[in-house]
Amino acid sequence: MFNIYEEITNRILAEMEKGIIPWQKPWTCSCGAVSHTTGHPYSLLNQILLMMDDDNDDTEQLSVKEYLTFNQIKAAGGSIKKGEKSKFVVFWKMYEKERENENGDKTKDVIPLLRYYHVFEVGQCDGIKRKWSQEKQHIPDPIDEADVVVKTYFDREACRLHIHETNRAYYSPSQDLVNVPQLSQYKVAGEYYSTLFHEMTHSTGHQTRLDRLSVGNMNFGSDAYSREELVAELGSAFLLNKVGIDCKSAFRNSVAYLQGWSEALKNDRNLFVSAASKAEAAINYIINGKEVSK
Repeated sequence: MFNIYEEITNRILAEMEKGIIPWQKPWTCSCGAVSHTTGHPYSLLNQILLMMDDDNDDTEQLSVKEYLTFNQIKAAGGSIKKGEKSKFVVFWKMYEKERENENGDKTKDVIPLLRYYHVFEVGQCDGIKRKWSQEKQHIPDPIDEADVVVKTYFDREACRLHIHETNRAYYSPSQDLVNVPQLSQYKVAGEYYSTLFHEMTHSTGHQTRLDRLSVGNMNFGSDAYSREELVAELGSAFLLNKVGIDCKSAFRNSVAYLQGWSEALKNDRNLFVSAASKAEAAINYIINGKEVSK
């Protein structure tokens, strides 16, 4: 008898056996950090550093954040608002060191040294105007059947849903909160729903629902964490199929995402069988509630 859950699991296993597929974040960064002076974006590492503590940042909702050094602010005729604190960005400085080799010849070694400097966002300054904006991309259309599943679940459950312009997707068990980037940040609607369904599957593991998250060590990178990620990504793939979304990029991302956790998850099919069973129970819960959960 044909089993759609087994079919999807086998497809994912077959793709994983072909080799490494790099995972790509399916949403665009809502808070791109650029140099106010040049408009050039900061490196990926610096983007991460500048995003830290953004939950308490008044400029969180900006499409583009523009940063300047103290000297650049002064040169532009501006000033830093009272009480504002800087963030730092890093860069590599190449240092040449001369040494003598075993033959007595002098050679130069190039040693990279990590350096940093402090920057302020335009919103932390007086007398500085913003110069750069992010081009708006085409916003994909919502998918009604998927939205019905989402609305029904969150209307029924105590779990909260926060969809907004952000650069983070997660489920917080302590807050019982699903947080995802909004639809306008995605190029393809299927990738938005794939992300949302992944976090919704996590939420079914709450102690008031299927109680998966209270079992074992759920610290980042642990076996229990990896297995839960497998459940969530399979649940997302199953749920996409349930609502009739065929998204090749989302499926490819699912495969790549699962590869990133551990060799055990790649090679032990028994783990997939167990995870697929839990994922099926999770989406049954999302669609139907407790009465049919396993």
